[in-house]
Amino acid sequence: MGESNVLVACTGSVASIKIPKLIEHLTNSHTKIEVKLVTTQNATHFFNPEELPVKVHKDAEEWESWKKIGDPVLHIELRRWADLMVIAPLDANTMAKITNGICDNLLTCIVRAWDMKRPLLFAPAMNTHMWEHPLTAQHLTTLKGLGYQEIPCIRKTLACGDTGYGAMAEVETIAAQVMAALPSQQHPTSSQQS
Repeated sequence: MGESNVLVACTGSVASIKIPKLIEHLTNSHTKIEVKLVTTQNATHFFNPEELPVKVHKDAEEWESWKKIGDPVLHIELRRWADLMVIAPLDANTMAKITNGICDNLLTCIVRAWDMKRPLLFAPAMNTHMWEHPLTAQHLTTLKGLGYQEIPCIRKTLACGDTGYGAMAEVETIAAQVMAALPSQQHPTSSQQS
């Protein structure tokens, strides 16, 4: 069984503080995986990308790496590389962008160019009142209708002091769902066995 490529993406939610722990869980798993991280500018407020043991891609890199026709386009190259993408945390802003087809940064461009035959998981994280807003339910329905897999948020007291749903799922839960969704972990169908 070969190595799997996992693209982790994070957005400007305080839950991005858990990115180092998520990276650690994925890279220390028993499954052979390579991890790369795509981060929005706002997400880097909550962790130091320089301290991570994986390649970190930021918005500016997309434009710095492309000089002329024929040069690689980063969001396409990352889409080709990844066997699976997980957005954890997915904040309300990026959720709204994705559901409306907006692709104005590296992360949303990857999602818009995503190979729909490959798994894309997302772990929402936002304030409870944002979570309870009617638009959030519409956005979740749209994302799941596209075939993306939700890793449901949990109820707890949030960093802002509010208590309710909206907290990102536990890192262990996210890592376990990523591992289970990897194409290399899927059981062969009966036609493949015969």
